[in-house]
Amino acid sequence: MKKSPNDIDRHVGSRVRARRLALGITQEALGAALGITFQQIQKYEKGVNRIGSGRLQGICDVLDVPVGYFFDGTPGTEGFGADAAKDFDAIMTMPDGIRLVRAFMALGDPGLQRNLVVLVEAAVGLGCGSDPVKNVRESHGRP
Repeated sequence: MKKSPNDIDRHVGSRVRARRLALGITQEALGAALGITFQQIQKYEKGVNRIGSGRLQGICDVLDVPVGYFFDGTPGTEGFGADAAKDFDAIMTMPDGIRLVRAFMALGDPGLQRNLVVLVEAAVGLGCGSDPVKNVRESHGRP
């Protein structure tokens, strides 16, 4: 008897989609790398079809993430990474979220990425008297 997809299957599918989009990979390209059609990728991403363990490992290899990545923040769990997974899912559904993630990844320089995070965090807190220049200096251990 074939099991119907559940909330976890839909969550895993949404994480596949988010990671694929973050890397700029099309459904066609992912399907080709796995030897399946893009329609099957669509069904996985929408949670219509369940992803078997062997197929999930193949997806992990192509998308360069560990298996656990797809289960972070699964419905009904409060484990490590749940909040980060929810935040990631939220940003990936924002109109400019994918552009922001791609641009951030393209920076390539960890120091520059860290400075950008500090700047954005400071911008969020500008109304609270934060000093972005001070925050960047402190993040590098300078007064």
